[in-house]
Amino acid sequence: MDPTAHHFAVTVSDLDRAIAFYRDTLGLEVLSEFAVGGEAFATGVGIDGASAQFAHLEAGDARIELVEYTPEGERAAETELNQPGANHLGLEVDDLDAVYDSLPESVEPIAEPQTTESGTRICFIRDPDGTLLELLEL
Repeated sequence: MDPTAHHFAVTVSDLDRAIAFYRDTLGLEVLSEFAVGGEAFATGVGIDGASAQFAHLEAGDARIELVEYTPEGERAAETELNQPGANHLGLEVDDLDAVYDSLPESVEPIAEPQTTESGTRICFIRDPDGTLLELLEL
C-alpha cells in the first residue's frame, strides 16, 4: 500500500456560505463544484438516500473538500482540541499578524496569535459551522 493524501473534507450546513468563508476570508481558490448522488454514493457513505454538493478548494499542496449533504444530519457537538476524535485543519500563512488583523469581526479567534516553544506562531479560529482551523506561521 502506498497511500497519498487526496483531500481533507469538512461537512458544512450551507455550501455557498462555506465557500464564501474559505475563499473570501482565507483566500483559498475554488477548483471545482459538483454534485454526487445515487444508490452507490448513499451506500458508500452509509446514509440512506444521500446526495451531496461538493466544492474543492486549493490550499497549496492540499485540497480541501467542502460537502453539504442531503439529508442533513444532526449538528455535531463542538469539540475542544484535547478531546479524542477532535480534528482541525492547519493552514500555513506567510504573515499571521496580517491575517489576524484582516479577519472580519464575525470570526472570533480562540486567542490572539501566540508563539509556541517550537517557534511556530499559531492562531485558532472556527469556520461558520464551528470547524476548528489552525492558522500557523513557521
